[in-house]
Amino acid sequence: MFPEYRDLISTLKHSDLHFTTLFNRHNELDQKIKNIESAIEVASHEAVEALKKEKLQLKDEIYAILTKAKNA
Repeated sequence: MFPEYRDLISTLKHSDLHFTTLFNRHNELDQKIKNIESAIEVASHEAVEALKKEKLQLKDEIYAILTKAKNA
């Protein structure tokens, strides 16, 4: 996610607890969705859609933090 911000992500993960929490939650959701789509875990279509929406919301919030930090 956001390879162009790799260095900034690393910096924020070590200095910003809120960013780290968001980043980790996004990765957890990503793995859960992959597991469901691979039939490793079971969930309803509605549950998967809710997970995807939450993941997208987190991605948007992470991107906002990254762009704000980059421009600071």
